[in-house]
Amino acid sequence: MHVGLLYSRIRKDEKLLLTELRERDHEVTKIDVRKQTFDISAAPAAFDGLDIVVDRCLATSRSLYATQFFEAYGIPVVNSHETADICADKVQNSLALEKAGVPTPATKVAFTKETAMEAIEEFGYPCVLKPVVGSWGRLMAKIDSESAAEAILEHKATLGHYEHKVFYVQEFVEKPGRDIRVLATDGEPIAAMVRSSDHWITNAAKGAETDVFELDDEALALVRKASDAVGGGLLGIDLMEIGDSYTVHEVNHTVEFKALDDAVETDIAATVVDWLEGKADAAADELEVTA
Repeated sequence: MHVGLLYSRIRKDEKLLLTELRERDHEVTKIDVRKQTFDISAAPAAFDGLDIVVDRCLATSRSLYATQFFEAYGIPVVNSHETADICADKVQNSLALEKAGVPTPATKVAFTKETAMEAIEEFGYPCVLKPVVGSWGRLMAKIDSESAAEAILEHKATLGHYEHKVFYVQEFVEKPGRDIRVLATDGEPIAAMVRSSDHWITNAAKGAETDVFELDDEALALVRKASDAVGGGLLGIDLMEIGDSYTVHEVNHTVEFKALDDAVETDIAATVVDWLEGKADAAADELEVTA
């Protein structure tokens, strides 16, 4: 198998994948998206012979454009552009989960400070304001009062990028000091962990403590349903516990798994590469059928 690894920085996650691929004698072409150009009419020579491409771009914009190009060149890419497009935008993410009947936090979207304030008042305090594009828990705000809401909305309204003028307001979910991250391939869980913190944001990137988590039947069903809702792929699916049930608050498409790899006994990279081999074989079979 000849794998293209699309990246902008080689982190521990990418090193784990590269090591596993090379140990299995797969050919790997590293594609630094910062140095690569893409032609609208033909694939660059550097992409010759690729069986599959793995998108590990840090920047959302690069991920979204690059995946479009690979699909236009007829080169299989994971995750697909459709999945990346849905997962990269919290509005699209929430709409996809809601449409699929996946329990997800109540959410409202507004485009002015005035209507955003109305949405916040409807939820009551506390509630949460999130950027429509972003990761690692950055730029999220728990709003505890009217004065805090006014200040945060005013600040966002003055920022230059149009995305800051899309106000994504969500109910505050009372969770037990932790959330659950599941790494899954086309809806089949590889492993899961809890991320615990005294802070209301429980991302591992924010310093949350991690531990292995055993998924029950309900959680397993939600992971599959959430994966299908966004088009499948290698995904990080985030759940919160509400009493004896769950809500899915986000699905991530260029998911990091180094914290999960440290928390569980499962060989994450090996399982991901098993899946990649299957995807590449399926793509090759499909190409033979259509040839």
